Amino acid sequence: MSGGSSPSSSEWIDALLAPAGQALLDELAQNPPTRDTEIAVITRLRERYDPALVSAAVEQAALRVRAQSKFSHAARMYFTRAGLEQASSERMARHHARRYASFSRIADLCTGIGGDLIGLAVDREVLAVDIDPVHARLSELNAAANGIGGSVTVLRADVKDVTLDNVGAVFVDPARRSSDRRFSAGASEPALSWCFSLAERGLAVGIKAAPGLPTDLVPSGWELEFVSEQRELKESALWSPSLATTGRRATLLPHGQTMVERPDARLGVEAPGRYLIDPDPAVTRAGLVKELGESLGECWQIDETIAFLSANADLRTPFGRTLVVEASEPWGLTRLKQVLRALDVGVVDIRKRGSAVDVDELQRRLKLTGSRAATVVLTRAGGRPWMLVCFEPNETRLAGAGI
Repeated sequence: MSGGSSPSSSEWIDALLAPAGQALLDELAQNPPTRDTEIAVITRLRERYDPALVSAAVEQAALRVRAQSKFSHAARMYFTRAGLEQASSERMARHHARRYASFSRIADLCTGIGGDLIGLAVDREVLAVDIDPVHARLSELNAAANGIGGSVTVLRADVKDVTLDNVGAVFVDPARRSSDRRFSAGASEPALSWCFSLAERGLAVGIKAAPGLPTDLVPSGWELEFVSEQRELKESALWSPSLATTGRRATLLPHGQTMVERPDARLGVEAPGRYLIDPDPAVTRAGLVKELGESLGECWQIDETIAFLSANADLRTPFGRTLVVEASEPWGLTRLKQVLRALDVGVVDIRKRGSAVDVDELQRRLKLTGSRAATVVLTRAGGRPWMLVCFEPNETRLAGAGI
C-alpha cells in the first residue's frame, strides 16, 4: 500500500534494531506476555529498559504472534498494525508471483510491509516502492528476514512519480480509503484508473483489490480473479491482457484449485433435492455457479437468481460445501419451529441468500432445546421464499427423530 496509519517516524525501528532492542525482543519471544500478564511484564521490563523501547517491543512481539498465520518467518519480521492487516499472506504472495514467471525484473508498487514482495522476489529482481517511510524501511527488513534481500531494491517514493523504465511488469496493491470492503472508483491511492493506465504504457499489470470490487469497473480484456481461503473470500485480483488467461476465475488457497468461466455453461432449475451444494464464495463472486454445476454433473440450481445448487447424489467438490437436506418447504416460522423440534435440533447456523428474514430476530424466536446442530438455509426456490434444514453428510441422525 502507498499510505496507511503507520507511525510517521522510524525511530522505533532503529531502537528495536539496536542491541538493547534485539535483546528485549529475544526475551519477549522466549516468554511472550499474555493478556493477563502484559501489565506485569511491561512494569518489570521498564525497570531495565527505556519505557519507549519496552512499548515498541511489546507491540512488535504481539504483532509477530498475530503474523504467524500469514508468514512462516514472522518471528524475525517487523510490522505495523495497519501494514500487517493489509499485507498479503505468504501463500497469497506466492500465488500472485506465479503470474510473473516469464519476467526477470518487476516492480512491486505500494509494497507496504513487503507481504507480496516475499513471493515476487524469489525468482526475479524486484523494485519495491512505497511512499510511507516506515513501510519502505520495513519492506527492506522483511525481505532480508525472508532471504530475498539481495533481489530487492527499495525506493521510498510516490509510485506515480517512478519511471518504471527498467521493468516489464508491475504488481500494485493500492491503499483502500473506504471503511467497508467495497472498492469504488477513485476510492484508492493511487486511483484504480491510474493502475489500469499502466497497461497502456506496455507493462504487464496485476492489481490487488478488495473482494467487493464492482465488476463493471474492470476494463475489457482484463481477467478478474476472486481468491478465497478456507471458504473466506480474501481478495479480487485484476490481471491485464498480457497476463490474463480468461475473463473470470475463482481460485482456492492454499492448494490453488481454480475454475474459469465458460460462456456456454448451462444449468437447469428444479426444486431442491436430497443434497444442497453451497458454492465457495469465490465461485459465487466470480459468477461461476453454472460452471460449477456443469462440472459436477447431475445437479441443478434451485432458483435462477440464487447461487445454490442441488442434487440427489452426494456430490463433493473443493469448490463448494455439500449438505444433506432433511426438510425442504416453503418459508414459515411456525412450520420451521415444528421441523426443528421433530429433528431434535438445538443449534442452528442460519444461512440467508435471497431472503428478507431478519436472522438475528429469527435466532431469538427459535428457542431450541434439541441435541443436533443444523444449517437452516433461507432462500428462494422456484421464485418462492423457501427454507431448508440441512446437516453435514457425516452427521448421524438420532434414532427416533423424524417429521
